[in-house]
Amino acid sequence: MKYLLLIPVLFPAASALFLSIKPLKNPTARRLFTLAALALELGAAVLCAVAATDSLKLVSIASDLDIVLTLDSLGRFFSLLVAFMWLMSGLFSQEYMAREENTGRYYAFLLLSEGALMLLCFAGNYLTLYLGFELMTLMSAPLALHTQTKEARRGGMKYLFYSVFGACLALFGFFTVHAYGDISAFTPGGVLDAARSSGHEIFLQIALMLTVVGFGAKAGMFPLHSWLPAAHPEAPAGASALLSGVITKAGVLSLIRVVYYQFGPELIRGTWVQYTWLSLSLVTVFLGSMLAYKETVFKKRLAYSTVSQVSYVLFGLALLEPVAFTGALLHVVVHSAIKNALFFTAGAVILKTGKKDVRQLRGVGKEMPVTMWCFTLCSLGLIGIPPFGGFVSKWYLAQGSLNSGVPVFSWLGPVVLLISALLTAGYLFSVSIRAFFPGEDFDYSAVTRREPTAWITLPLLLLTALTLLIGLFPDFIVNIASAVAGMLV
Repeated sequence: MKYLLLIPVLFPAASALFLSIKPLKNPTARRLFTLAALALELGAAVLCAVAATDSLKLVSIASDLDIVLTLDSLGRFFSLLVAFMWLMSGLFSQEYMAREENTGRYYAFLLLSEGALMLLCFAGNYLTLYLGFELMTLMSAPLALHTQTKEARRGGMKYLFYSVFGACLALFGFFTVHAYGDISAFTPGGVLDAARSSGHEIFLQIALMLTVVGFGAKAGMFPLHSWLPAAHPEAPAGASALLSGVITKAGVLSLIRVVYYQFGPELIRGTWVQYTWLSLSLVTVFLGSMLAYKETVFKKRLAYSTVSQVSYVLFGLALLEPVAFTGALLHVVVHSAIKNALFFTAGAVILKTGKKDVRQLRGVGKEMPVTMWCFTLCSLGLIGIPPFGGFVSKWYLAQGSLNSGVPVFSWLGPVVLLISALLTAGYLFSVSIRAFFPGEDFDYSAVTRREPTAWITLPLLLLTALTLLIGLFPDFIVNIASAVAGMLV
């Protein structure tokens, strides 16, 4: 059964190879082939999640350097999220990419980036994780570069540079763990050898802090956050959704593996590293919200929102507290669903109206009521208003912060999260108000219905419903997150 783990990793690559070697000449056939591959990939991820699988060693580079696949609770959690959101993007892209050029290349890299992310999810040790992280960066960069405009090239190269720089910092963490511990397998609580580590705690903390900053770049954490608003505006909306809603979570997963499975949380509990990580997270939460509030380009506003919202997750992880950790994993799912839906909305509006600035969206709710109602409902979830999923995740984050006992941050965290929620309401509700209440001088007689087809509407409705269902029935995901938290914290 261990060879099942190869399917979600290799199948997307094989599908992309088929598109490259023997391209389907009919664009519709190409899109449907990719959609079928994404659906089968979700099935393969579910099969691996429910099957009992052993670790699989792929390659032995040296006596203690192996490429290993394994699947634990955390890997199942993230792999299912990746497979589902990639399928949603595939559905959305059926209509959105119909008039685009170079769609064969786009779909090939869409599949390749999913396979790389699956390798990251199934990584059994630090070396495999690092390989998956680098491959994911290389395979997803062409999605940001797809339109090949000057702005797209600038944003894509910025994404690539920041990611590679962050990976170099994380590589220092890899060398450090190799020198002071056992990198053969991820182990809850860490793998550092007490005898070798004794007297070198400061060096180990510096190495871990650099690693946190490095992997935090992918999650959009200050000071390496600016690739997000640079990469999004010119990328296809389906790619923007994945970059924002899912690929940023690759940084989150990598941080969990390194902090909780390699160095161990006890190394930094109550130290300058924890306080610095908490400070960077809260600065990013506030900074991202303020920049989103001031931004007028639709997709760029959503990108700044991601800068803020993903650092909610990082803050929960940095508290080293089980309830906060549970809230962090909940917010991973909730934010992925909401932010994919919001970017799908932006893409639908751009596709149907050509409007890219929020100041141009006056009355668009009359033209695209279903699309903008999905945007509004998901906005309620992102703000954290019950009964949507965002309320549940933020409740756990706030409770975990208050329970943590971390000086200052135990109360400062909820305060900053509340201020961020108010700013979130400002930059999202202003879009809905402008869309649905254009004013008395608006020419209602000129309104033309411009709703997208079911290819876009269906994933929008599914993601909106998921956000609501998580808020109404959170126990299933809470139990999974709590089990992982109980094992690590």
